[in-house]
Amino acid sequence: MRESELGRSRRAHPTSELVEVDGLSLRVSIEGRGRPLLLFNGIGAALELLAPFRRALLETQTIAIDLPGTGSSATTTFPRSLRGLAGLADALLDVLGYDRVDVLGVSWGGALAQEFTLRYPWRVRRLVLVATTAGWVSVPGSPAALRVLATPRRYYSPTYFAEIAPTLYGGAVRANPRLLEDQGHLRFIRPPSVRGYVWQLAALVGWTSMFRLHRIASPTLVLAADDDPIVPLVNAELIVARLRDGRLSVVRQGGHLFLITHAETIGPEVEAFLAGGA
Repeated sequence: MRESELGRSRRAHPTSELVEVDGLSLRVSIEGRGRPLLLFNGIGAALELLAPFRRALLETQTIAIDLPGTGSSATTTFPRSLRGLAGLADALLDVLGYDRVDVLGVSWGGALAQEFTLRYPWRVRRLVLVATTAGWVSVPGSPAALRVLATPRRYYSPTYFAEIAPTLYGGAVRANPRLLEDQGHLRFIRPPSVRGYVWQLAALVGWTSMFRLHRIASPTLVLAADDDPIVPLVNAELIVARLRDGRLSVVRQGGHLFLITHAETIGPEVEAFLAGGA
């Protein structure tokens, strides 16, 4: 299959374009040089929200996607399961000309990263799971946080976002809500469509990886915070216990968005793992 200009150029500077995959228009951004790392973002989030983490990577090329219904990508008419979305990502890598990649998924994207690795193990060299769960058999977050997650309102209202951020994200954001100010404006530039957000919620219904995690052969780094209202730390411990080659790293007072708020320390840790370090 012919590579797209975006995939072939491997530019050091950020580039983005709309790519046609399986009849859908998806926005893709490729940044940096080095080992390719495919990024799956959290629910409703556009790829811009990963900017602080991507800047912290010095020897890694990142491939970020606006999944259907987020950012500038098209919204599907009907919902797709995580299995279907994993297939979409597999097809996208073919279009971009990539064979084997490292994969990182955060929160909702961590579930997709697990499904992608389980279905296409030959694609995944190393796996990084950030602030995520194994699905319906996991320990739920706080009721207050889960109520906020039920709607995409935080992507549309800066006032509402500022009000709920400490309750929803916890950790360092509780003490200093201003930590999210630098990326806050990006949240509102490209909000998800309401239908796209609902479809992402629907993709998790009935899904679990818990009884399949032992099939993952790729070395896996599981990053979690000790104060995460959405995904309690015990979920990371459960995932690691089921993996063949899993290691756990706990971010103290990190909160759910530690990949962003602690990017300068998490970036080097992820790169050390991808390079084969402990």
